[in-house]
Amino acid sequence: MALPLSFLDLTQIESGSTSSVALRNATGLAQAAERLGYTRYWFAEHHNSIGLASGSPEIMVAHVANHTGTIRVGTGGVMLPNHAPLKIAEVFRVLEALHPGRIDLGLGRAPGTDTLTAFALRRSEEAMTSDLYPALLAELLALDKRTFPAGHPFAPINVTPADVELPPIWLLGSSEFSGQFSANAGLGFSFAAHINRPLAIPVMRSYREQFEPSTHRETPHSILAVSVIVGDTPEQVEELRHIVNIGYSKLIAGEPYQMPTHTQARETTLSPIALERLKQRPSSAIYGDAKAVTDQVREFAADCQADEVMITTSLPNQEDRLRVVTQIAEEWGLESGK
Repeated sequence: MALPLSFLDLTQIESGSTSSVALRNATGLAQAAERLGYTRYWFAEHHNSIGLASGSPEIMVAHVANHTGTIRVGTGGVMLPNHAPLKIAEVFRVLEALHPGRIDLGLGRAPGTDTLTAFALRRSEEAMTSDLYPALLAELLALDKRTFPAGHPFAPINVTPADVELPPIWLLGSSEFSGQFSANAGLGFSFAAHINRPLAIPVMRSYREQFEPSTHRETPHSILAVSVIVGDTPEQVEELRHIVNIGYSKLIAGEPYQMPTHTQARETTLSPIALERLKQRPSSAIYGDAKAVTDQVREFAADCQADEVMITTSLPNQEDRLRVVTQIAEEWGLESGK
């Protein structure tokens, strides 16, 4: 039996297009993923980026859940240190009340942006210099279950709405800390191999070995998130890799960017400096035709002892994105028709 397959949407804005188009495309892609039999569709949180339309993933969760019927919709993730735990608890209880049993709350530790923008979000030097993530998570869980110790100032608080609980919580990460923390907390874990592929196997295996059952989850459940590039021919694969490399080289250089169109990419030659940057920090994407990519991802997931796979792609063109979710679903053996 094939592992469950899910999708992480970074809501890339193609050069010359708009955020409205990117978000409309995300909705259409989620509907296609549902028809194809994907398990989840998650949205990421990023800020201060002209090439992404993902500043408020919880809004996209609500929107896409309204335009689908069975697929789980969630965040991959909400960057918890950017927000008050009470606000997150309220937002996701409302989402759970609107769409019972279909919402996921994925939480991240990083700011999802640069230092200046993180400060604008967090508003204090303490929030910038201290690792408040463990304390913020503990506060979020205590608010949800009303488990603050006697005398705690937040103990009287009833999260609104009060008659539902938070949806399943997943901790996201790309480091040894994230895996260990998820295991100790007894929560689901999603490893971002599209960010740090070399650490995926040891961290995900360690999470499984060290998992401690909790009131939130009795057994471990790990999701391997991996970036893919799918083309029908070797020439098309190289063309798509070039598009991604153009954007990735600008990301490494700290330059604002939108992913180029096919035409723009054909007219762009990367400089020797950009090529050297890519050589030193190569992309973690798995690329090839659908069968080759699927085979590699399956092997990778088995090595990680993953319970589920979540693919993503940096390709901004909707036709390319639809090909990715469709062809991978077919090779994966998903049951369509939902």
